[in-house]
Amino acid sequence: MNVADFDYELPADRIAQEPAAERDASRLLTLDRASGETGHRRFLDLPDLARPGDLLVLNDTRVLRARLAGRKRTGGRVELLLLEPAGEDPDTWRCLVRASKPVRDGARIDLTGGAVAEVLGRDEDAWRVRLQAEGGTADVLERAGRTPLPPYIRRGEDDPRERLDRERYQTVFARSPGAVAAPTAGLHFTPRVLEALAGRDVRTAFLTLHTGEGTFLPVRSERVEEHRMHAERFEIPERTAEAVGAARSRGGRVIAVGTTVVRTLEANASDDGSVRAGSGRCDLFIRPGHRFRVTDALLTNFHLPRSTLLMLVCAFAGTARVLEAYREAVRAGYRFYSYGDAMWIA
Repeated sequence: MNVADFDYELPADRIAQEPAAERDASRLLTLDRASGETGHRRFLDLPDLARPGDLLVLNDTRVLRARLAGRKRTGGRVELLLLEPAGEDPDTWRCLVRASKPVRDGARIDLTGGAVAEVLGRDEDAWRVRLQAEGGTADVLERAGRTPLPPYIRRGEDDPRERLDRERYQTVFARSPGAVAAPTAGLHFTPRVLEALAGRDVRTAFLTLHTGEGTFLPVRSERVEEHRMHAERFEIPERTAEAVGAARSRGGRVIAVGTTVVRTLEANASDDGSVRAGSGRCDLFIRPGHRFRVTDALLTNFHLPRSTLLMLVCAFAGTARVLEAYREAVRAGYRFYSYGDAMWIA
């Protein structure tokens, strides 16, 4: 398959720069993956689309304030994006570095807030740095870290919307710190939507996948099969694996909230549709041709052209049908990407 097969036209003004005024006020495009029929709803209508006995699986990862600004001792400006701890030392991290000139091993970067980052060396697509501050990494991120928004959401250095981003680029059920990008399908949920789902006997369960650097890196190969996914840390609790089995037993559907949930479930699935509990690293690349063993329905946002996320959605519902649904969303004025509207596929 060619990566170009997953392209589509999107006007720049359809890329949402801010979240909706209320989380659950987003629009919801529905797609019947058997017929290709689409419909237009509101996210508040989600409980009407679910069925009693269904299981909703959500990603409870919490986004770190992982962007740190600073200056090299030579005066050049630097921005670090922390990705994940590098080994056992909680203050040594893998990170992406953006600077006017390349950094060097041993360089020391003075960070906003008084901390110092020492560059230890390069590790494949990332650098290793050691943060030096009196309160450790947690204190550095709390005092000086900024929300790691994707590059298509534009923010100035002192943008007043940073306070809004700290709240809204985080799900209401986030509790396990470690992600550098939000599981965006979950951003639409509010307590009243979750309560309405429970009122219809729709169960919920949680897993954790800490979204990592792959979110920020484009597919550079021309052939889909040549792309390599970055591995991301995950955990499936025993109670979540049991909840999947119970949903299967009662005839309910497993509804994955977001592509991160799909990848984690499918990477740990058995042929009978059950899921193995456990933790590790997930690098499953789902593309057309994948046989879904767990996921029965998908709630997701609209994704970038040529992205692995779009390829996953096309694998679930068919490339032609998904791209036509995207064209319908463009025509109907939907908002795209992380702060945009949502899509229900069943």
